[in-house]
Amino acid sequence: MALLTVRAAAEQLGVAYSTLKRWVHSGPVRTTRTAGGHHRISDAEIDRLIAHRQPESKRRAIAADANDPLGGLSARNRLPGFVDEVRVDGLLAQVRLRVGNLSLTALISADAVRALKLKRGDDAVAIVKSTEVMIGKADMPAPPGKARRRRR
Repeated sequence: MALLTVRAAAEQLGVAYSTLKRWVHSGPVRTTRTAGGHHRISDAEIDRLIAHRQPESKRRAIAADANDPLGGLSARNRLPGFVDEVRVDGLLAQVRLRVGNLSLTALISADAVRALKLKRGDDAVAIVKSTEVMIGKADMPAPPGKARRRRR
């Protein structure tokens, strides 16, 4: 377990040093103190803070949006999170998604990673259907398709 300075942890979290210092002193951030009284933050605590960075109410609001491009899918088991790692090798890609304090790994095509423009730190949704896990991004436009004609 690596321990980071408050400044290094703030950089990893993408927040200002003063903001993280305020969180440390007000209590929501768990730290370890050195013999000299300096705060150190574990990488596990940083993972916890990243996972809880977005409030639960905002997550639900995104999932319930009527303009959700993923709304047409029949899968209802959607796990919002963020991309922790993307590895592309040949035709396949391994995408690790952080969902809360859990990590979910999916193997998808390299073409899908490129089409979704997935990269570390992106918000994404894991969609679980039967024995499959699919990855999607809410901000992607719907794919172009042919207009459907009705039969008369």
